[in-house]
Amino acid sequence: MKSRRKFIEKVAISTAGLSLVGWNSPNYLMHLHNPASKEPKLKVALMGLGSYANRVAKAMQQCNKAIITGLISGTPEKLETWGEKYNVPKESRYNYENFDAIASNPNIDAVYIITPNALHHGQTIRVAKAGKHVICEKPMAISAQEGKEMVDACKKAGVKLLVGYRMHFEPNTLEVVNMRKQGDFGKIDFFQGLSGFNIGDPNQWRLDKALAGGGALVDIGIYSINGARYMVGEEPIWVTAQETKTNPEKFKEGVDETIQFQLGFPSGAVASCLSTYAMNNLDKFFLNGAKGFAQLHPATGYGPIKGSTHLKALTEDHTPQQTLQMDAMADILLKGTEPAIPVNGEEGLKDLKIIEAIYKAVDQSKKITLTL
Repeated sequence: MKSRRKFIEKVAISTAGLSLVGWNSPNYLMHLHNPASKEPKLKVALMGLGSYANRVAKAMQQCNKAIITGLISGTPEKLETWGEKYNVPKESRYNYENFDAIASNPNIDAVYIITPNALHHGQTIRVAKAGKHVICEKPMAISAQEGKEMVDACKKAGVKLLVGYRMHFEPNTLEVVNMRKQGDFGKIDFFQGLSGFNIGDPNQWRLDKALAGGGALVDIGIYSINGARYMVGEEPIWVTAQETKTNPEKFKEGVDETIQFQLGFPSGAVASCLSTYAMNNLDKFFLNGAKGFAQLHPATGYGPIKGSTHLKALTEDHTPQQTLQMDAMADILLKGTEPAIPVNGEEGLKDLKIIEAIYKAVDQSKKITLTL
């Protein structure tokens, strides 16, 4: 099996050509509207046709407000296979060299970037310059500086930048946030987030600092970082952190294996979190307040998400998270709606600043003050 690096670096082959089903074909255009309301659907091009894009694509088949209308990949075989599977005409299939041509494609509103972390920055700026909205997988970038440049580029181009925070639309998660806002837990004192798994293939791009920008923290630990913020309902003002590395051959310089980190909030609430690539059976959130508690386990997996509070079990129905995410993002991009928990570029930038502070706290062995 070819490595991700080879896949990214291979010379892309142009897919330009005529399609049997073109942009103006009635059979194609009929898919671009919501049959229930006759409202236009969000027309989305997927960039990077790997395993997670496959999960997104499958989930989008249940969407009422979003549809796949474009594909971007460095692998011609994938473009052909996916194009046939999802009814994407040839002229809406692009490679990494020619995708700037989406600027003239009226059947693409937004591009969902699902490529290795280090590529997000440049690809986002190119998509923005093409005049299309950007949905970028987390982490948004590999540095806060890159994240800021992405936010600025999208503002300059007059397009929106969203980050693929699927948990922001998950019903049981939203119920806990709603209960906290209603005061059901009283003053929040403590949050615990455990995020991790035992990673496999040592040659994968997630263990390559140049492509990933780090290790477990940027990939899985970001769930506890982001979760601490929306569960507590405040922005952290300080961080401390400690790193443990048991396998330096697998987790090389700059690729963290396990980091424990603590966050402090203005109200006095604290968070204690664990991020790891070396342990399974984690994925837990616990929120404690003066009047009660909430717990989610699993908390951020693909679902169903399960949990309970001091008042009740959390029993909201499960729908694929990416289905909920993409329908909600369609409303954000087409109607200007505001989600209960933000998913904009500024939200992603805050997580990047916290990640950098955690790494700094590890390196300097001291408390780091945060300004978000």
